[in-house]
Amino acid sequence: MHDPRVLLDPATEAVRKLARRGFQLDLDQLNKLLTQRNASIQEIDAARTESNELARQIPAKAKAGEDVSELRDRARGLKTDIQAREEAHRQFDADLSEFLLGIPNLPDDRLPDGDSDEFATEIRKWGTPPVFDFDPLDHVDLGERLGIFDFPRATKLAGPRFAVLKGIGAQLERAIASFLLDLHTRQHGYTEYSVPALVNRQTMTGTGQLPKFEQDLFKTGVAERELYLIPTAEVPVTNLHADEVLAAEQLPLAYTSHTPCFRSEAGSYGRDTRGLIRVHQFSKVELVRFVDAERADEELEVLLGHAEACLRALGLAYRVVALAAGDIGFSAEFTYDIEVWLPGQQQYREISSVSNFGVFQSRRASIRTKSKDGKRALPATLNGSGLPIGRTLVAILEQNQEVDGSIRIPEVLVPYLRFNRINPDGTTATA
Repeated sequence: MHDPRVLLDPATEAVRKLARRGFQLDLDQLNKLLTQRNASIQEIDAARTESNELARQIPAKAKAGEDVSELRDRARGLKTDIQAREEAHRQFDADLSEFLLGIPNLPDDRLPDGDSDEFATEIRKWGTPPVFDFDPLDHVDLGERLGIFDFPRATKLAGPRFAVLKGIGAQLERAIASFLLDLHTRQHGYTEYSVPALVNRQTMTGTGQLPKFEQDLFKTGVAERELYLIPTAEVPVTNLHADEVLAAEQLPLAYTSHTPCFRSEAGSYGRDTRGLIRVHQFSKVELVRFVDAERADEELEVLLGHAEACLRALGLAYRVVALAAGDIGFSAEFTYDIEVWLPGQQQYREISSVSNFGVFQSRRASIRTKSKDGKRALPATLNGSGLPIGRTLVAILEQNQEVDGSIRIPEVLVPYLRFNRINPDGTTATA
């Protein structure tokens, strides 16, 4: 959410910046809504001042024997008038808020132009994509041959775009999650949280999923309660501090959480509908940082390094790209995507997005900071995947497959699994 005064300031260049992401900002409408709201505040203040003055005058004049009937009539009229003006103000304020909630964040000018991943700029690569002397299989063929996936039964249970992992597949999923959480908490200094997978409307609004993306969310409820299934742990973890004032000296705060995630994937039908790449339910280890806004760019590089460390530890070849201005998320100012190499598709595919949201989310969620000298500010929020379990499993299977159909297990996962190879027949072995 934006400060309307900042958007109206010509120096902000809000119209130009938002146009880069395909959003047309109506400054005239914004100015009208802001003027209405501010004028209503001034009118209410003036009426209250007069009412307070009458409340002081009437007893004194009545005590002096003066006729105060007209003054009392005026006081009663003011009371009714103030109530009406307050109701009008609430509507003006709601109209302004609704307008502002629909405006995405201003993209960083460093991002390339464009509106799709075709316009992303490559920053660097790490590792060498494996070269095979046979035709590599994709993760679906590998997993079904090994007996670790069961997509037909997943469809029976919940319909298409769901997955069932069994035996070694389920063990791998659990091992990857445990490894990632240990890496982030023990080496990177994150505090682990276990958070709800169902949240309320206010929480979804705080991070930018509502109101714009309501049709893309899974929604449920009991009686009068309205709840949403989280699309990412970013939502509950960021909102842990909604409506709070943090000590500025505490920053940066670094939190991680492993949760299920639920996404409708609207608009992606026909693309990646086979296997684990794009499903309605998956699990992910998320990273969230609350930082001094002036250090947000530096902190984004720190967060990116933590996400990259996961892939490096697993020995998975990947690249980092800066997304185009028209391809970043609604709440983001700047986004890096980390793309892992998938031999089954012979291309790099997104496995983590690492974003700087500036103060956009903290303003929406009313997260503030206060320093020891009394200075108040808005912290910047940062978020990144560190990593999604399913896509990480996909990359491990595809990059570590052997000609006989066996799978090598990354060394860092062996302590969690107690085997370092999956044999072609679905059994395990330890060399």
